[in-house]
Order: sequence, then C-alpha cells, then structure tokens
Amino acid sequence: MTILVTGASGNIGGHVVDQLVKRGAKVRALVRDPKKTSFPAGVEIAQGDLLDVDALRSAFQGVSTLFLLNAVVPDEFTQALIALNLAREAGIERVVYLSVIHSDVYVNVPHFAGKFGVERMIEQMGFKATILRPAYFIQNDLSIKDVVLGHGVYPMPIGGKGLAMVDARDIGEVAAIELLRREQSATLLPLDCINLVGPDTLTGTDVAAIWSEVLGRQVVYGGDDTAGFEKNLRNYAPGWMAYDMRLMSERFLSDGMVPEAGDVERLTTLLGRPLHSYREFAAGIAASA
Repeated sequence: MTILVTGASGNIGGHVVDQLVKRGAKVRALVRDPKKTSFPAGVEIAQGDLLDVDALRSAFQGVSTLFLLNAVVPDEFTQALIALNLAREAGIERVVYLSVIHSDVYVNVPHFAGKFGVERMIEQMGFKATILRPAYFIQNDLSIKDVVLGHGVYPMPIGGKGLAMVDARDIGEVAAIELLRREQSATLLPLDCINLVGPDTLTGTDVAAIWSEVLGRQVVYGGDDTAGFEKNLRNYAPGWMAYDMRLMSERFLSDGMVPEAGDVERLTTLLGRPLHSYREFAAGIAASA
C-alpha cells in the first residue's frame, strides 16, 4: 500500500519523503505545483491542496497511511478537518500528524490552538495515530542568520525559560519511522504522542553564546521585545501572521518550550543516534559564511 505525504514540497515534508524512500516505502507526495518540485525516483506525485476536495479524494485512493502536515495559514484548522474527513471516507485509519509541543498550553496562539483542535478531532474520529509535537525548529533561524553574521545580534525574542529547539532532519526521520511502524503493523496501533525536541534547552543568551563561539566574535542577545519582533515581521509577512508569531514569542517568554522527562532519551533510542544540536547548525552557517 501507499503512504501519502502532505506538505511534501516543504522543509519537513521533503525530509519525510526522503526518509521513507530510503526505507523502501511506496510514497505519494501531495503538492500544489509538480513543476516546482523534485523528489527521488519512484515517488508518485498527486497534484492538489488540502482545500481541493476532488484532488484529495483522488490522492487518497489506495492510500493506507497518511502524513498530515498543515502550513501556518488562516484556514489551517479547516484544511485539517477536510483532510481528516476525506481520509476517513477513503478508509484510511493510520495517521501521523505534525502538531506542536505545548499545543494545550499556548492556547491563545492561533496556530497552536488550531493544532490542539486537530489533535482532539483525531482522537474523537477514532484514528489510530501518532501525534508528533515538535518544539521550535532550529532551521527557523536561517531567516535571521544575516542579522547574526552582519550585526552581531541574535534577534529572536525567545526569552530566558529555554526552548528545546529541534532539527528538521530529526523531525523528518522520526515521522518516517512512525509512518512505517503503523503501515507495517498487522494490527492497528493505539494513539500515541511524541514530543520532538533537541538535545539542549536554550535561552536567548545561550544561543547568542553559541554564535559567539562558532564565529569567534561577540554576538549578543537582542532581548525580549515582542512588539518589535511583530513590527519587523510585518515587513515580509501578513499582519495576521506577524501577530500570531508575536503571541507565540510572548509564550516563549512566559512558559518556554521545555521537554518532559525522558523526551530526549526516547528520541535518541528511536533514532539510534544522538539528536542534531543547535551548535551543529550554527557551526555549519559559520563555516559557509
């Protein structure tokens, strides 16, 4: 049977596809524009999006396991519910859903609250699913590397509670492992949740210190100015998204993204290797600068 990967042309979805192909899975990738994508040989392409009911019905034909990833968009919740209802209509029971860590804590943040609602629907609709709850993506900081390199400032207002930042490669590999675990099981496996975290829980000051070390010059933390963060984001993102991200950063300051006991050990065992670290990411940027 076939594993369908939604969001397949994005950063996380691309890693999921690659990891599944490496493991010999039969993969179908849902993309909006096949001309703008490139996948390993053997990957089947389905064109459409999560609001295109006819395209989804076609994409779900012959699918046994679904990887559901929704982009942060205003109608994210609607997209997910349409996809879940159509998956159930198609007889798909095995699902891996990419949610977010602390979705039940950051309840005032739109894209967290939406994912928390999707988690509840997965439970109530009876899917046999793994809910993956990643922390802040390390690769998000590609967007601010020029500020770090050019101005010696780490500008993300992540605060002093600490974020267990996770590498996109680790997310993709865990997702592939879980998809295949469910796909290959002779029986339907019970609902499970996995926090996806990195090996270190880092404050803004910690991250600035890592950059200082790998660059060999001082980098300072820009501070906890969430209003300024929103204002800067509005230069290249819609106002609703900039405000959503501001609300998220305010929860970084008040709550952090701290893993639960055993999260790192569980992931290390699952992957059979150490987790990728922020220091590794920063060193790679520094080496290519």
